Amino acid sequence: MCIEFGRETCGNLDIAESREWLVTNGIGGYASGTVAGLLTRRYHGLLVAALKPPLGRTLMLAKLDETVLYDTRSYSIYTNRWADGIISPHGYQNIERFSLEGTIPLWRFAVADAFLEKRVWMQQGANTTYVQYTLRRATQPMKLTLKALVNYRDYHSDTQSNGWQMSVEQVEQGICVTAYPDAVPLYLLSDSPLDDSCAVAHDWYHGFDLAVERYRGLRDKEDHLHAATFEVTLNPGDTIAFVATTEKQSNLNSEAALKLRRAQEQKLTGLWNSNRSNTKESPAWIKHLILAADQFIVDRPLPENAHGKTIIAGYHWFGDWGRDTMISLPGLTISTGRPEVACSILRTFARYVDQGMLPNRFPDAGEQPEYNTVDATLWYFEAVRAYYSATDDANLLAELFPVLADIINWHCRGTRYNIHLDAADGLLYAGVAGVQLTWMDAKVGDWVVTPRIGKPIEVNALWYNALRTMAKFARQLGKPHQEYQAMADRAQYRFSRFWNEDIGYCYDVIDSPDGDDALLRPNQIFTVSLPESPLTPVQQKGVVEACGRMLLTSHGLRSRSISAELSLASNHSQYKGKYGGNQYQRDGAYHQGTVWGWLLGQFVLAHLRVYKNPEQARQFLEPMANHLTAHGVGSLSEIFDGDAPMAPRGCIAQAWTVAEVLRAWLATEI
Repeated sequence: MCIEFGRETCGNLDIAESREWLVTNGIGGYASGTVAGLLTRRYHGLLVAALKPPLGRTLMLAKLDETVLYDTRSYSIYTNRWADGIISPHGYQNIERFSLEGTIPLWRFAVADAFLEKRVWMQQGANTTYVQYTLRRATQPMKLTLKALVNYRDYHSDTQSNGWQMSVEQVEQGICVTAYPDAVPLYLLSDSPLDDSCAVAHDWYHGFDLAVERYRGLRDKEDHLHAATFEVTLNPGDTIAFVATTEKQSNLNSEAALKLRRAQEQKLTGLWNSNRSNTKESPAWIKHLILAADQFIVDRPLPENAHGKTIIAGYHWFGDWGRDTMISLPGLTISTGRPEVACSILRTFARYVDQGMLPNRFPDAGEQPEYNTVDATLWYFEAVRAYYSATDDANLLAELFPVLADIINWHCRGTRYNIHLDAADGLLYAGVAGVQLTWMDAKVGDWVVTPRIGKPIEVNALWYNALRTMAKFARQLGKPHQEYQAMADRAQYRFSRFWNEDIGYCYDVIDSPDGDDALLRPNQIFTVSLPESPLTPVQQKGVVEACGRMLLTSHGLRSRSISAELSLASNHSQYKGKYGGNQYQRDGAYHQGTVWGWLLGQFVLAHLRVYKNPEQARQFLEPMANHLTAHGVGSLSEIFDGDAPMAPRGCIAQAWTVAEVLRAWLATEI
């Protein structure tokens, strides 16, 4: 499957601006935009640098506005939408073709008989973006003019210029922009001598219209600084690249940098193939996902380990979250044949375990990690189990076992937010008013949308899975295992409290302040998809069938059922089939009907367990192949509308969606 669009897509602005591309640098920085070349988000830019890897992400180069002069005629090949809604110019109309070369976006502009190519990629491990132009076909020279539009702001923010004066200085082969005295300089350099011109400028362009931010209920206008204009003449066959970087001594050899990028992607594909027992070649869309998986794996340097790793939860706006990292780790690293990355991540997060809890979030500004999740820590056990199952690495298991044992002990005696083992039934209780602890964690102000205080089903499925896992680890290491085994047996016996015989599937939460919650949510799918299931085979089938009939869509599971009649829930009117609007509206829908892509993988694994039909289970993954050509081109989205046609929403590229689809694909290989 070649991801490629012709004029039927590129020439239709409504479609072309809804397709977004992404390239990353392995330290948290990225470049991203639309196929049309139009800015639609505050998060778009050619260099969003991670100044405090993997965070501190800062927009430095917004875009390059390009014009070509060919055979005495001028052609714009860039597009802008302004505050008054006017599109000017309409450069997207000159895009003949857009495609992905691995993860590298490639535009082909056709003007008269000339054919100009443009590629964008980043250097791994550096805040450096390459924008390369090649005059692939022409009968005479072409003059290429670029206006560099720069900025310097947190990537969550937006800029209103208000007379802001930046320092723009001409240097050898380009310019250096310093936003203010203590700012990190931006170098915009050519990889070839600029024989024509490089003219410094300082003109603010006001009122770029950001349509997606308006949809999200956020400020939708922004200013960018025109810092310089570059002009270069290209003869047929010539190539020139402009390098946006925070490094004064950067690699300006774009051809060598491009070869390195391609070699890295070939290596990733090779690791995937070497990790599979099936010799049949994977389909092209799976190969795209292998490369997409790498975009989430980034450095998190530690004082004792400069090469620590972590996982970015999603692009454009998420950092490394404990829950997302542990859920994503098996699919992004182990399934793709990169266990050494998994090992580094497990060690990195072990360092931050506190009072038996894994941090939920590392804040952008470098504050202390936030410990406000009940399930991230339990997913850590499953990540360690998956790693050990793939590697038999007894050394790491022995290193981490005391951490895991301490986590169990803290949960037994109680830790933050009233997370504790209920001595009456051996199940985990969690929650206090005003705090969201499960993965259904939307909160607006003081409003916790889905509080789920009590004994959530997926938390206890993970707890049971962790206890069985610990018993096996203890036996493997020659340590006492009987206590873990007894705790698991008791939890399994009392797990029967979750089963609702009247409706044929499980309660979502038991022992909540409002009683037992019978609303059908997808959380019970984990009772079947996790390696250790506390349910009987008949109950497992009931769970899969209920989720399949009432929650399943082409791209994942709804976060709650539509019908009160089917779910026997009295609050069905809270179902939200569309995700959008301001934060209150968006978060109100986030777990109240919105479809989550990562749950598709869990459903496939559960279906495979119950029906033992790999071919049929794999069919549920096939719609994701087509989704790779929408939203985040070459990757998989975070969420989708609950109502048809289930439009993609949220992050254009989400770690756990990519991870779980890859993992489920491997599990269903025949």
